[in-house]
Amino acid sequence: MFLLGWTIWCVLLTLRESTWGLEVSGYGSDEVICPQGLYDCTSKDETSLTIADKEAVEVKNLNLHIKLCCKNKGLCTICLWIDTEINIHPDEDMEDEGYPWSEEEDYHEETRNPKASVTVCYNTAATMPLCKKVEFTVNHTDPPLQNQAKISVVIAKPTGISFSSRVIVYTLPSYLRREVLVPSLTDVCSQDQQEQLKECHVPRLNSVINQETNEVELLSADGSETLPSVCIQYEHSGRCQRWNSTTVPLYAVTSCMCFQVWDKDSETSRRSRSCPFRNSDFSWRNVWQNVSVSVGQGQTNDRRLMLWWNLSAPCRLEGEVWPCHKVISCQEIKGFRQLTNGTWRQNLKGQWEKTGVFEDINLQFGLCVMVKVKGMEENLGPFCYKNTERMRWSLLIVCLLLMACVTVLISCLLHAFVKKWVWSWRHGGFVKIGRRHHVVLLSPPDMDDGVSESVCQLGSLLCSQGFSVSVDQWSRKQQCRQGPLPWLHSQLLELDNCGGRVVLVLNSRALERADEWTLRHKDAIKTKTEEKGQPQPGSPYSDVFMACLFLIQADRHLGRPGKRFLLVNLDSNLCSEKRIPEPLQGLTLFQLPTQTKAFLTELTL
Repeated sequence: MFLLGWTIWCVLLTLRESTWGLEVSGYGSDEVICPQGLYDCTSKDETSLTIADKEAVEVKNLNLHIKLCCKNKGLCTICLWIDTEINIHPDEDMEDEGYPWSEEEDYHEETRNPKASVTVCYNTAATMPLCKKVEFTVNHTDPPLQNQAKISVVIAKPTGISFSSRVIVYTLPSYLRREVLVPSLTDVCSQDQQEQLKECHVPRLNSVINQETNEVELLSADGSETLPSVCIQYEHSGRCQRWNSTTVPLYAVTSCMCFQVWDKDSETSRRSRSCPFRNSDFSWRNVWQNVSVSVGQGQTNDRRLMLWWNLSAPCRLEGEVWPCHKVISCQEIKGFRQLTNGTWRQNLKGQWEKTGVFEDINLQFGLCVMVKVKGMEENLGPFCYKNTERMRWSLLIVCLLLMACVTVLISCLLHAFVKKWVWSWRHGGFVKIGRRHHVVLLSPPDMDDGVSESVCQLGSLLCSQGFSVSVDQWSRKQQCRQGPLPWLHSQLLELDNCGGRVVLVLNSRALERADEWTLRHKDAIKTKTEEKGQPQPGSPYSDVFMACLFLIQADRHLGRPGKRFLLVNLDSNLCSEKRIPEPLQGLTLFQLPTQTKAFLTELTL
């Protein structure tokens, strides 16, 4: 019974201090308050090991209070206020501490006004006991009533005691024990005295809406240019995410958005919390615009089909959810309405989610879900359940049709290219489609006007087909300035860099000159001497023609006679290939205009 009463007393005392908060005292240092009948009250630090076992004072009652000691309206600190009710026994042998009885008058003075003391100790679960010994003198002329007195001990800035600490106080040697819980810093700072307590000072934040930039500017309430540490929290129980910017986009502002602010120096210090957009219309619109609903099929524990729904939003919402059949309009299925009130959870993205299910409902028809949110004029939805099995077959059919269409389209586009590839493969190699080379077109020697016009027409045809063409007849000024041979060498250098062919136009005179060149070349090899006689004078183009024969002979020795040179015959009466002179044998000969297409294809190889 005694233990039960003691437990109830401690609980009531703890609740009293925690609920009522802290009273304010005007003491700023350690004090001892004695009643009338006691004087020379002093206190000193003591340890429990040095306290005597016998005292002339009996402690009858002990009370402990946690107060705020504020001197001269300055900053306050936590202090212990200990009230002791004592009984004094003057007939017992009271110890005289520090007063020798060597003289008779001192002996009579001590007898009339005996000294006494009481010791109080305090500690927490994490600290060693600390004691205060209060000494006082009893006034024999005006003693306390019935030898009972109340002594109060004020301990300012007690060692090891902070907010939310559990403090134990007891007396010695008459052992009385009391225990009290110091209120938390949050409870204390909620009182009117929070400005007087240093620990309650926290930074504040002001928010200003900038309509031009569509942003919310964050400013320090004390006018500082730098912001304290800030985190953004959606709903009171939501996670607070650090925010390192001085602005917040206006589209991200919601009605439940709150800011927590604290000093950068300490991550565990007290924080201020403000929710400035709770009653703003635009913040509610942002919430409604970010509502999303998903619907799916599931099974209960007894394997019955059910329709589940998931509602997510930046803030918790109040409203209703119900299923419906979507035919023309979504008709409500009666008896399945559910409220969105209840337990919401915050996902990893910071969104609040609410999930529910509709059991014993037919999922064969097109089911949808409608949502009514408190504050919105219109309903949200319908959000429909999608049959994933049917969707898989539909997707497969669509993919097959798409592949067929692409195949047909590619076949049509590549039909012409395939024909060219097949033709060129039959003729010894694949054609490089779309590539146009450089062509050097050389006229035969001693040609007449008809042959000259035919060469010019052939050059124009090649230009119209996209080839880069150099005709010797079109470059007379360059030949006169550079000379026929340097001009030809410059054209061959461009041909080697860009790729292409040298086209040599044949006629009867060109064949004769080729035969003459062959005889002279063989005679020069045989005799190793200078040629006898001089060549007959020819046209200005004969030097270019004869130089081509030397280059063809050089390519023949390198094993590539037909790599750079082609022959074209414009004369239908020209002899057959069997009578072509030796230097020109092995080169591809095209008869124009009957083999024009084959000739153009060969130029693209």
